[in-house]
Amino acid sequence: MALVPCQVLRAAILLSYCSILCNYKAIDMPAHQTYGGSWKFLTFIDLVIQAVFFGICVLTDLSSLLTRGNDSQEQERQLKKLISLRDWMMAVLAFPVGVFVVTMFWSIYIYDRELVYPKLLDNFIPAWLNHGMHTTVLPFVLIEMRTTHHQYPSRSCGLAAVCTFAVGYILWVCWIHHVTGVWVYPLLEHLSPGVKIIFFAAVTVIINIIYLVGEVLNNYIWDTQK
Repeated sequence: MALVPCQVLRAAILLSYCSILCNYKAIDMPAHQTYGGSWKFLTFIDLVIQAVFFGICVLTDLSSLLTRGNDSQEQERQLKKLISLRDWMMAVLAFPVGVFVVTMFWSIYIYDRELVYPKLLDNFIPAWLNHGMHTTVLPFVLIEMRTTHHQYPSRSCGLAAVCTFAVGYILWVCWIHHVTGVWVYPLLEHLSPGVKIIFFAAVTVIINIIYLVGEVLNNYIWDTQK
């Protein structure tokens, strides 16, 4: 794709995430008033990750246009730092977390929506916003991967970063339960302590597998084009 259409596309995706976040935060849900607020939900954290990532993408595009034809080594160095940050976020956060949220949400939703998204939420969250949070994330991140070559970190560093994020969020969920006595997701209420440990371990493995899939897919797309 040409540079300008890609820029416009990323800007449009960024605006859509800003709209989704604003509409979500405007909803007066009881869960938003409890300990942890919106930050206890992985869906909200993912939306913030995607918005920040596409914000960096847009900033990188603007910086690239402004430095084009400019021989300033300092500006070139700053642009390379932005590109490195963009690529790292894509590899470690935007792709694995985004794909994980979409696949896990809809898999559990199809099995029994009450375990992850009770019908009560339909009174607060309109269908279009639900899809904005749990569906469009996947095509958006795939479009970004298809239109831009991202340099992945070394596999060991990438997997370590993904594991750190996964374990950090699991500990956050456990802390919220320790403080409030309520699990963030109804699904966890039905699991015994031993099964919870297995579930958390499986979740960590799945998000690592998604990271590897992203790396392979990125290499396949761009090695084929080369």
